[in-house]
Amino acid sequence: MQKYDDHHIKVMRYADDHKQQTHERLVKEAAAMLRAEGPERMSVATLMAKLGLTHGGFYAHFRSKDALIAEAIDATFEQTAERFAKRIEGLPPAEALGHHIDVYLSTLHQEGAADGCPLPAISADVARLGPLAKAHFGAGVKRLHARIASLFEALGHSPDEAKELAVSLYCELTGAVALARAVDPEQAREIRTNSRTALRKRFGLMVPVAA
Repeated sequence: MQKYDDHHIKVMRYADDHKQQTHERLVKEAAAMLRAEGPERMSVATLMAKLGLTHGGFYAHFRSKDALIAEAIDATFEQTAERFAKRIEGLPPAEALGHHIDVYLSTLHQEGAADGCPLPAISADVARLGPLAKAHFGAGVKRLHARIASLFEALGHSPDEAKELAVSLYCELTGAVALARAVDPEQAREIRTNSRTALRKRFGLMVPVAA
């Protein structure tokens, strides 16, 4: 039986940890690039250079660019879920729902595609990708809908009604932000304000002062 001394074990553990940390950094950076630039314009060479790595080192972490995109899609949804949880922590359901609508339709989210929700950022791009990307994106969408649906259930809606309302809400939020990003600032503000007011009225929430 081959034996290893403590030094060898420590070196191997460091190597494994280092590779995992590098992998996580690659996925995190790729998630930002994916939302900001889209999958077609996301360059593997640029990604590796940003982290000070060689292009050839890419294949030590991913089988292909498609595999990277799939992991990056997962990361965008995980990051969105973490922010959502922090945003509504401790808030009653109605207030949490209203706050989420306000933040989603804010100037900050409109202008921060690289850090924002993946739905308005990459849904149109994913529609032109293969089944792997679509599967990962679809799973992320379902998780987002489920989190919002839980708020509607807490407000007294049945599970089926809650799911229907969650899907409808995200469709309008996604469309409003996507449109706002495509027009001039004044028109964008009008789109976001009108959508915010309409959604709060529709769901029986207090209508906020336009921001």
